[in-house]
Amino acid sequence: MKAKILVFFLFVNTYFAAGQVQNLNQGTGYLLGFNYGINLPAADLGDRFGQHFNAGISNEWLTASKNFIFGIDGQFIFGQKVKTDVLAQLRTAEGHIYGNDKSIADIQLRQRGFYIGAKIGKILLSSDENPRAGLKITLGAGFLQHKIRIQDDPTRTVPQLNEDYKKGYDRLSNGWALSQFIGYQLLSTDKRLNFYIGIEGLQAFTAGRRSFNFDTQSADNSSRVDISYGIKAGWVLPFYFGRAQNEINY
Repeated sequence: MKAKILVFFLFVNTYFAAGQVQNLNQGTGYLLGFNYGINLPAADLGDRFGQHFNAGISNEWLTASKNFIFGIDGQFIFGQKVKTDVLAQLRTAEGHIYGNDKSIADIQLRQRGFYIGAKIGKILLSSDENPRAGLKITLGAGFLQHKIRIQDDPTRTVPQLNEDYKKGYDRLSNGWALSQFIGYQLLSTDKRLNFYIGIEGLQAFTAGRRSFNFDTQSADNSSRVDISYGIKAGWVLPFYFGRAQNEINY
């Protein structure tokens, strides 16, 4: 009987000890994030492109106290809506472009680009139960580049659109940019659920970088203001470096 009582108390003690889950998101953190977003363009960017998407990777350093954020972002930008038909002079009256075999070539125009930059920020309005969950705000600065991608027909060649000639149509533009993000971030205490979602804005001060555009028969190096804004969501893989012990939790 005594043995059964002892086993019972050991079981209860083990149960409650297991129920007291250790907070695993303490200390300094390295946050590896994978994100995806949908954006709407404005200003000069809106004159050239339509709705587009971005997929990226973020590297953030989260301080042990005060939840300050320091990081580097990189994202690939892509879209299917191009408002400027840079190949208009190559088209027939019916709107076709012919290949070297005298057949209609399927040539598509796409948006391509990238952004890379550094940022600082903070997690605000967090709770005592989980100081790593709350309002995430970041401000950043970096470099934006975009162009019109001329997508070839895989079955036939258009001599006027070889790799060298494409540069005369692609409207390559780049320049310095500013970024902002505001949204909700959760880094759970048991490390099972880690994500963020919010609104991101980007403002870039770019210029055309091609010395000559074939379709306009002129250079285009005028200054541009390229703006986009949209929704971004990301999944986070956190690594925590404990302050009290020499250990890494991941």
